[in-house]
Amino acid sequence: MSTTTTTTISKSNVGVYTNPAHELWIAESKPTLEEVKNGEGLTDGQVTIAIKSTGICGSDVHFWHAGRIGPMIVEDTHILGHESAGVILAVHPSVKTLKPGDRVAIEPNIICGKCEPCLTGRYNGCEEVEFLSTPPYHGLLRRYVNHPAVWCHKIGDMSYENGSMLEPLSVALAGMERSGVKLGDPVLICGAGPIGLVTLLCCNAAGAEPMVITDIDEGRLKFAKELVPRARLYKVERGVTPEQAAQDIIKLGGNVKPSVALECTGVESSIASAIWSVKFGGKVFVIGVGKSEMSIPFMRLSTQEVDLQFQYRYSNTWPRAIRLVESGVIDLKRLVTHRYDIEDAVKAFGTAADPKTGAIKVQIQSEVDI
Repeated sequence: MSTTTTTTISKSNVGVYTNPAHELWIAESKPTLEEVKNGEGLTDGQVTIAIKSTGICGSDVHFWHAGRIGPMIVEDTHILGHESAGVILAVHPSVKTLKPGDRVAIEPNIICGKCEPCLTGRYNGCEEVEFLSTPPYHGLLRRYVNHPAVWCHKIGDMSYENGSMLEPLSVALAGMERSGVKLGDPVLICGAGPIGLVTLLCCNAAGAEPMVITDIDEGRLKFAKELVPRARLYKVERGVTPEQAAQDIIKLGGNVKPSVALECTGVESSIASAIWSVKFGGKVFVIGVGKSEMSIPFMRLSTQEVDLQFQYRYSNTWPRAIRLVESGVIDLKRLVTHRYDIEDAVKAFGTAADPKTGAIKVQIQSEVDI
């Protein structure tokens, strides 16, 4: 038998669903209310979490609107969400590291622990990974979720909202580590969406200088400047070639070519601009996701010895992310622009998907009665 914190939970479990027809709705989900109340259904190593705050990721919107990201396709009813934090309600007797009442951020993957990437510590490349919210694995946009305790990270008295933001911070931290950004490095950040802005915060904390950030949206660039006043802004205009954009970016950086470009959009023209921008021997590090195939300026990469490197999710980042937020080195709360209750999740997704709203990070909250 498992242990529960309370028997007074009364709200049924619901999830936020999409399907191949691109519909979006809220409906009942598992585990059921009775299973949660009675601490039933947990397997070895699992805990039950009451989800308190979940951020909407661009991939959630993409799975809803496009029904796929590359080979990952929505083929059935599917629950979204993978940026979540909450409180432990129940633990399986085998779990010794967590107890009911612990506040946790959820790392949304379940790995095999047997393949080469897992055994070498790069479990983001697990050959049998179950990444929650990526079809066919249901996501975390629910009131209650069962999840392995090993992927639930204690956050102490950190807000649930900040706890949920550890996931996009983890994306940025993985990029910072593998791209090798150092104190004093001139950097280019392509894209002022949530990942680009968190990456900007990380580059700022790392002492990169100068820092140029690009976007097509004036409002997002203004937000970036408010977030990090020393950031230099470049608005991408339609019709400007990648070569011309690169010249403008270099000039904006005081005629210092970036040593590292952190590409957070996955857009072909933006990647090309980054390639044309960086110095001889520089690096373009692509964090964003894009279309399955694209054209790049190959000979520019070749003749300038530019390294083109890519990122897929993250590994071993949560402890570092927690330290950075707890200490105040990284302040994530300014990124949250909109908040909705889970019953209004459809409206929340509409806000997140509409550029006219000015949304940066939309949070869906569930005030379960515990």
